[in-house]
Amino acid sequence: MHGGFIKQIREHTGRPVIDFSANLNPFPPPVSVDLSPDLLSWYPDDQYTALKECISRQFNRAPDEIAVGNGSVELIRIFCLAVLSPGDRVRIGNPTFGEYEFSSRLAGALPAGVHDQAKVRFICNPNNPTGDLLPRSTVLERKGKMQEEILFVDEAFIELADPAQSVAGLCDPSLFVLRSLTKCFAVPGIRFGYALGDPALIRKVETIRPPWNVNAFAEQYALAAFRSFEALEDSRKRIVSARRWLEHELSRFSLTIHPSSANFLLLTFGDDVSRLCACLLDEGILVRDCHSFGLPNSIRIAVRTPQENCLLIEAIERCLR
Repeated sequence: MHGGFIKQIREHTGRPVIDFSANLNPFPPPVSVDLSPDLLSWYPDDQYTALKECISRQFNRAPDEIAVGNGSVELIRIFCLAVLSPGDRVRIGNPTFGEYEFSSRLAGALPAGVHDQAKVRFICNPNNPTGDLLPRSTVLERKGKMQEEILFVDEAFIELADPAQSVAGLCDPSLFVLRSLTKCFAVPGIRFGYALGDPALIRKVETIRPPWNVNAFAEQYALAAFRSFEALEDSRKRIVSARRWLEHELSRFSLTIHPSSANFLLLTFGDDVSRLCACLLDEGILVRDCHSFGLPNSIRIAVRTPQENCLLIEAIERCLR
């Protein structure tokens, strides 16, 4: 189950609910882009030549090592269809983003047992929903020791944590790295993801992906956003400050705060959080109920602006009375 229900909830309730369930950058850099209706008058370049060249310069990778998609979820699905066959096994740590297992099962693969040989190992770095960030050296060490054919590293949140820990610049036949603009530029409606991998693996992904899967507006926005990547440094600094404030304020309550390097926090309570989630929604606060992660006693909250974070703390205090 994915999040992203804020639009439906606002329409259903007619209230200005604050969305703490989506882990978006609360301080996104401004992106200057011309989304002229004229862009809709012709098909996009199905090879996405200009877009891949732009990403190529950003990560010092060749264009044939890059795939683009209608959001990162599309690329997860395509990757699994490209490399997995019925009966294959995949290794997935838990708790983590459920799309890895779901997409693997759609391709006919199953989670590996302790003694099974797996074809793919999935790592989310930083991990969702915990916020754990593995150092680059640890990721590379694990890759060197693994028995799986491919290491899939999802770095959707790394630009809001520490991009120095990314492995996106490494070209290796056994490595596939997934990235997104959704989180760091707070644009879930654009639906743009991209991946970096060995040319042979990228060719498999490109063969399966639908034609024109990135629309003209998303392409233009992406081209402009990559020119603003350096401005994300300011976002990271402000997120660290806001996260520390939240951690300090939350420490007053009877809950466990999972240490996080990302723009969100996993909070664990003494019992099932269903009532708490309902109470917070009544207060105008939407949080991520973590039942779908297998964590019925936990919620995940995004780090938002200082004013919004204050409202969250006040709402939690009222709901825990």
